[in-house]
Amino acid sequence: MARHIDPVCRLCRREGIKLYLKGSRCESPKCAIERRNQPPGMHVRRGKMTEYGERLREKQKLKRFYGVLEAQFRRYFQLASRSTGNTGEELLSILERRLDNVVHRLGFAPSRAAARQLVAHGHVKLNGKNCNIPSLIVKPGDTIAVKSRPKSMTTVKLNQQAHMEPIPDFLEITASEPPEGRVVRAPGMGDVDPRLNKDKELQTQLIIEFCSR
Repeated sequence: MARHIDPVCRLCRREGIKLYLKGSRCESPKCAIERRNQPPGMHVRRGKMTEYGERLREKQKLKRFYGVLEAQFRRYFQLASRSTGNTGEELLSILERRLDNVVHRLGFAPSRAAARQLVAHGHVKLNGKNCNIPSLIVKPGDTIAVKSRPKSMTTVKLNQQAHMEPIPDFLEITASEPPEGRVVRAPGMGDVDPRLNKDKELQTQLIIEFCSR
């Protein structure tokens, strides 16, 4: 499984916003944006951003927020562009239906990176079967459960106690022993993680224009 192994706080500094890649640390004074809110690297005075740069930054912001690589993002955009609905809404819906994102938003993991690790290490079941593919796209009616073994349940319950974000309407908790959730319906624009638009509203049209070049 490919993954980003460089310091993730640099990604937040490069985009100039919090991407919430480290869970609760991002809400603390230790956050890199709070301490050093400037892009990484050699700091020289930059001119006005070009139209290409604006579109690139919007695409990078969305891609890095959900923790996907470029090839994955391009594949999701192709799927969204072939659908009959709005391309931007469909793209966000696909990203929200990734298994690692669902595990995170159910409160089973403090961040999407932690959720990917939880799934990859075999702590999660999908529809009663073992699943270790974080990028799998779930469907309405799917159930996501934590394995009923001490290590898995202890880890998830600690995360649930510390989880402050409300569970979105397209998901529901169906059991607590072991923790289990269900996808009620396909997510819409109103179900997207509100932290994505917290510092600066995402402009999906710019992303569509960039990826359609």
